[in-house]
Amino acid sequence: MRKLIYGMNLTLDGYVAAPGDDIGWGGPSDELFQWWLDQELAIGLLMYGRKLWETMSSYWPTGDQQPGATPAQIEFARNWRDTPKVVFSSTVDRVDWNTRLVTGDAVAEITRLKAEDGEPMRVGGAALAGAAMRAGLIDEYEIVTHPVLVGGGTPFFTALDSWVNLNLVETRTFPGGVVLTRYETRR
Repeated sequence: MRKLIYGMNLTLDGYVAAPGDDIGWGGPSDELFQWWLDQELAIGLLMYGRKLWETMSSYWPTGDQQPGATPAQIEFARNWRDTPKVVFSSTVDRVDWNTRLVTGDAVAEITRLKAEDGEPMRVGGAALAGAAMRAGLIDEYEIVTHPVLVGGGTPFFTALDSWVNLNLVETRTFPGGVVLTRYETRR
């Protein structure tokens, strides 16, 4: 069985995007970017909802060719292109870069993929991750909290139907007061 991880940058008041889908508040330090790269290198399958797919696919296919790209950004872009991806959307009609589109039941497909053998999977996008949370499919949460308040937007946690009990696995502080907390689901 594959491990399913949900992790994103979020604001101190719990949002992954400010109103208008603005994520400009979350620029990572070099150290935090390297941490995210290290996490991504261990992932065998990326799963995105439409909004996060559009954000990631608008930059990372050529992120290694951008002026001033750091070695970590170059490696991240190459890894992003090479890692298999699944996009869950009923409105996207075409995907590229080693990606498969699923228009049907996301929870059923995530459950099927999770039952396979293989490397860990990462789910990204608050709505898609919320569906996986409600279905009890997430094994680990990586919460990278930035010291900024935006007052609204897209929440990291969406409404749950029941409790999710977690065990703290790691805490770490990055430059700028950014704090990582990593939890495993207690089963």
